[in-house]
Amino acid sequence: MIVIHNYAEFEAHLGQVLGTSPWHTITQQQIQQFAEATIDHQWIHTDPERAATESPFKATIAHGYLTVSLLPYFWNQIADVRNLKMQINYSIENIRFAQAVPVNSKVRLIAKLNAIVNLRGITKATIGVTMEIDGEKKPAYTGEVVFLYHFNS
Repeated sequence: MIVIHNYAEFEAHLGQVLGTSPWHTITQQQIQQFAEATIDHQWIHTDPERAATESPFKATIAHGYLTVSLLPYFWNQIADVRNLKMQINYSIENIRFAQAVPVNSKVRLIAKLNAIVNLRGITKATIGVTMEIDGEKKPAYTGEVVFLYHFNS
């Protein structure tokens, strides 16, 4: 895990892969809970019996937005950004879903510092993200997330 205390420490990693998270298994329970929270009960996600016979994946798949919602969880396993007054999730950009994530798949995140700017004392960090699926060549998605960090000093 990378530890960052200020803008200068962050900037030193520009253009570099910051790390890779541990694997996380997407369970049917997690899919069901996400469906409840988002009121998205499409059968391809929530009906294992029907998915086994009618889906091209032969199993339920995670909601694409479920996999995106895991970004903060994975990011916090890659980077420990300290000395903060506040962190703001600023934007998610250019997310492209390349492959479905079947239930019980293991996924992980690779994060790279694509850009960093000092906005009058606020650090704007653009992190390139790739969510890998264990055993698959194509990722679940690629894109960028942007965080604003208000460091104490």
